[in-house]
Amino acid sequence: MVQRIRRRMLVAGALAAAGLTGPKGVNAMPDGRLTIAVVLKSRADPYFLAMARGAQNYQTHYASQFDLTVRGTATAIDTPAQIRIVDELIDARTSAIVLAPIDSKALIPVVARAIAAGVIVIAIDNPLDEMSQDAAGISVPYVGPDNRKGARLVGNYLAARLKPGNEVGILEGLSTDRNAQQRTAGYQDAMYAAGMKVVAIRSGEWDYGKGKVAASAMLGEHPWIQALLCGNDNMAVGAVDAVRDARRTGRIFVTGYDNVDTIKTLIYDGRIVATMDQFAERQAVFGVDIALKALVERTKQQNLSRIIETPLQLVTNGGH
Repeated sequence: MVQRIRRRMLVAGALAAAGLTGPKGVNAMPDGRLTIAVVLKSRADPYFLAMARGAQNYQTHYASQFDLTVRGTATAIDTPAQIRIVDELIDARTSAIVLAPIDSKALIPVVARAIAAGVIVIAIDNPLDEMSQDAAGISVPYVGPDNRKGARLVGNYLAARLKPGNEVGILEGLSTDRNAQQRTAGYQDAMYAAGMKVVAIRSGEWDYGKGKVAASAMLGEHPWIQALLCGNDNMAVGAVDAVRDARRTGRIFVTGYDNVDTIKTLIYDGRIVATMDQFAERQAVFGVDIALKALVERTKQQNLSRIIETPLQLVTNGGH
């Protein structure tokens, strides 16, 4: 069942007034306080910094209900480090973990250990692989947008500026990430429907530098490329710089995904023609909110909704 969230917030004030603190039967500190950890892909990426802000701002309003810790890896591709973080949180008897998984499959075993230890686990930003969940006998809610739909909307906007038969390339995130796969699929949906030719797909691993290298390689191998569709804004900035270095600025369209603050100038002047805002701060709030609600209401992990879809909004150089 898909539950669509818009501006829902947990009525924690009412719970506090009713005297509900740490519920029995869930992991809690010796004083009965609940602890929720947000585990991000990277503490350096602007998108995940926005998630951290959202979770921290939410906790300040409901500080009487739970303690919050925010953890993250140095880079968005350090899967072993993220697994170690989750293991440490299990050992610390954390009540709930709101996780932005680096790898949709590799995190499954440690998530299964967390659930077996009584930890509520919620995935944000990137869903855990469904077949792997089923094989492990777990069910982890995904709180986030429909990435394929969002990428398709970006692609549709771009397609209106191209001609059927034009060549395009796709800069993909980490290829094992479910959200990277879905964004690539959404871009392909839009391009094929409009009659474009997707001549290259390369991974830039969500990174500016790797995105720039991948974009430069595409431009060299496919001199007739008219557009580069990027799986996130970091890679889109790298693509913009690759286009500049190739002296093709103004002749190649670039799109991004995430709407981080660092690309606003590039959107304004048209070097990036479109991106997708998936409201990083609100995603984190929704994830923490659902985890807290599950703890307070003593909802079992397997009884949580599998998909909780959050909003998307196309951002272009013509405005929202």
